Order: sequence, then structure tokens, then C-alpha cells
Amino acid sequence: MKPIMSKSDAAAHVDSARIRQGRTWAELADHLGTPLVWTTAALLGQHPMSAEQARSVCELLGLGEDVSEGLTMQPSRGTSAEEMADPTIYRFTEALAVYGPALKALIHDEFGDGIMSAINFQVDFQRREDPDGDRVVITLDGKFLDYQW
Repeated sequence: MKPIMSKSDAAAHVDSARIRQGRTWAELADHLGTPLVWTTAALLGQHPMSAEQARSVCELLGLGEDVSEGLTMQPSRGTSAEEMADPTIYRFTEALAVYGPALKALIHDEFGDGIMSAINFQVDFQRREDPDGDRVVITLDGKFLDYQW
């Protein structure tokens, strides 16, 4: 019996096919009818996809059932130390290092003692034109979870 393809291998196949066909992540999300950031994360191996979603995107990209099967598997979420050192990803770490304490204080001020969920969570990504250079707009939208004693 052949082992199930790993999520990272399936992700590599998806990304290669996407690049070779000149497709964008937005096109894949539109094809699936799913949110852009979630779709991109799922196709990069951070979320399991339904069998229907995986089959649909693999048909679009001309990929086999082995890739589709890998996309449905439960992930081991996270980012490697090598990826964390990437300048784009590192800037998110830097932004949270600078603004994290202020955001925590504001959450406590507005909501009380608790946290923002990263499970009941949505992320939105947009490009906004600006005369001084286009802006990256990222919205983190998490449910407030209060500490219950």
C-alpha cells in the first residue's frame, strides 16, 4: 500500500502547478468559493480541506488523486525556523513585538480579562492604493474568549 502524500508535498505540487499555469491564489479561492487567506493557508498545508474542495482544486490544476488526498489530511500547524527568518514573515513577528503589548492592553480595556481566539478566527488581506506607495491591509478578526474561573 502506498503511503498518503504529506501535506507539505501536496502543497509543493499545488504551488508548482499554480505557478506553471500562471494562476493566482485569488483565482483558486474564487474557484472554491472560499476566503482568500484561508484557501491559501489550506493549499500551503495549514488547514485540512474537504474531499470535495481538494478534488475540485486538483482537477482545476491537473493534479492527481494522491495530491487531493494529501490536502484532506489533518495538518501539523506552524512555521519552521527557516520560514520565520524570511523578511516578510519576520515583519509580522516584529509588528507583534512592538504592538502586541498595546493590543493586549486594549483588548483588556475594551473586553475585560481574556484573549482573542486564533481558532474562531478570520483573516482578511487587501491592497490599498496610496500616493506614497501601496499599502498592505491585514485584518485579524478573532472571537473574544473571556477567562472563566
